[in-house]
Amino acid sequence: MAERSKPWVMRTYSGHSTAVASNELYRQNLAKGQTGLSIAFDLPTQTGYDPDSPEAEGEVGKVGVPVAHLGHMRQLFDGLPLAEMNTSMTINATAAWLWGLYLALAEEEGVDLNQLQGTTQNDIVKEYLSRGTYIFAPEPSKRLIVDMIAFGHDHAAKWNPINVCSYHLQEAGATPVQEIAYALATAIDVLDAVRDSGKIATDQMPNVVGRISFFVNAGVRFIEEIAKMRTFTAMWDEICRQRYGVQDASLRRFRYGVQVNSLGLTEQQPENNVQRIVLEMLGVTLSADARARAIQLPAWNEALGLPRPSDQQWSLRMQQVLAFESDLLEYPDIFAGSQVMEAKVKELTNAARVELDDVLALGGAFRAIEELKGRLVASQSARVARIESGEQIVVGVNRFSETAESPLTSDTALEAILTVDPAVERELIEDVVTWRANRDESQVQSCLVELRRVAASDDVRDNIMVPTIALAKVGGTTGEWAGALRDVYGEYRAPTGVRTGVAARGPLFATLVERSKALSVKRGSPPKLLVAKPGLDGHSNGAEQIAVAARDAGFEVVYQGIRLSPEEIVATARDEDVDVIGLSILSGSHLALVTRIVDGLRAGGLETKVVVGGIVPDEDAKELRGLGVAAVYTPKDFSLATIMDDLLGLVESLS
Repeated sequence: MAERSKPWVMRTYSGHSTAVASNELYRQNLAKGQTGLSIAFDLPTQTGYDPDSPEAEGEVGKVGVPVAHLGHMRQLFDGLPLAEMNTSMTINATAAWLWGLYLALAEEEGVDLNQLQGTTQNDIVKEYLSRGTYIFAPEPSKRLIVDMIAFGHDHAAKWNPINVCSYHLQEAGATPVQEIAYALATAIDVLDAVRDSGKIATDQMPNVVGRISFFVNAGVRFIEEIAKMRTFTAMWDEICRQRYGVQDASLRRFRYGVQVNSLGLTEQQPENNVQRIVLEMLGVTLSADARARAIQLPAWNEALGLPRPSDQQWSLRMQQVLAFESDLLEYPDIFAGSQVMEAKVKELTNAARVELDDVLALGGAFRAIEELKGRLVASQSARVARIESGEQIVVGVNRFSETAESPLTSDTALEAILTVDPAVERELIEDVVTWRANRDESQVQSCLVELRRVAASDDVRDNIMVPTIALAKVGGTTGEWAGALRDVYGEYRAPTGVRTGVAARGPLFATLVERSKALSVKRGSPPKLLVAKPGLDGHSNGAEQIAVAARDAGFEVVYQGIRLSPEEIVATARDEDVDVIGLSILSGSHLALVTRIVDGLRAGGLETKVVVGGIVPDEDAKELRGLGVAAVYTPKDFSLATIMDDLLGLVESLS
């Protein structure tokens, strides 16, 4: 038998409710054979708020683990040997702070920082373009990334300080060409900034380049995905050699982890998601020369809600069967010499070079945010239109929709999703209040002063990680760290990308436009829709597509982007005199947020209709309708024409 290659690191993306509960989950996953941790943080942690902040109301512990201070980091890794772990943190705007807490814990436990292995995602460009958990503008955000890279090079040499993340670009609609080009443009922008910062010696740049890692997506078109990964690998090698003069081939290696596509997972016939996940995994494992170094798979029921531990185990077992039962790892690259694969790689390479050169000509990824966002929204609109027209087949959605009842989702099955007890938020509020009361406040304030000074400093000797770690050690909190930097850098609102419609949507939309015109004549103004994302949820792809489709249907659309408070939404509805508010909430916080909005509308004497879209369980949908919500849409409602027809009907009922 041929000598087997070493398997990739196997992870599951997890974390929920509290650090203690998440630690228990991590221990269980490691006992099941998981070989690395991938930590999901809750939205307040990701956007720099403590649990008792007004902005965090209804969001604590919902989509990940809340980490407000060093005590939570201790709980999260209790009993887990940091020096032996490979820890991935999906954290971006507050990456320096969470890494600072992790480093402070390691020092507290006597661990040499140079032993630590893991990754902070720390790719803020894709947050502007797709995921939405940014805080600061591009330039100060880039400075934070540069400081983390410089500090890691000097003090934590095995850590990957940035994980350039094309995963969410594909989720936002990126084509393979766009995914390659925008990710490489981000890496170039960051490395150029490090090179020009004066914080790294010129002869050390190859080592810095060697610590850059990537996090990609893999869709169900797995042959194309294999070609994409081979293209990524070759283009990165070329960039490292030609732009940064890296001679050591090991430092030019395209090191990447992956989570396969969640965008294509369906609420309808969700059992089909199992085979989708397996096929997508093949796209990043079949080619030995472009194989992922770490893989985490979504769960089959992610379109329904938060997966249970058993669902995550199922996804882990998929990886283990492929790695340990199949003969995949016994062979060299099975695509070497394939004319079909070589032709596809050449096609992608040529197109990606053109797109990359265009981004660089615009000034680089950080300066081209608005243009890139618009391109992604357009790509997503085209994708959605293909599905709606039937040109792009999705089994169980627009073809083969007849189905037998599935025991996985039948009424007699166990509850299909994990829920978070509302008491968790109250307990975390009490926790952080107690934490603050039991520390030396003068030390905290002194560290915050130094943090603000360094944040404002242009001195190459100043690095944001030094006061960050100091603040972590004296008991500072997530909200205090982010608040200090907000004082210096302010806050940023990224462009929405909603600027153009789809050229041809078909006869159904033509009918909708005629109805909108008739309403305009009758009322003297077009139907008006406010698309809004309350709370801290930054996943705006769905909201953007609704906004684009509504414009194509003849609506006047108001869309101001993400992270609006319920009070801001009510005020906008009043000031803009809208007919309908469409709320997009994917964080599981729909009940708390919608209640505040409906109450605010009633208090203001507004009769504006409200509809809600998101991952909403049936019982919650009933409760929302009981509040007066006119309609609730979930991922199964893929027809934008049908949704627009409903919204127009609501406006017609008001006229």
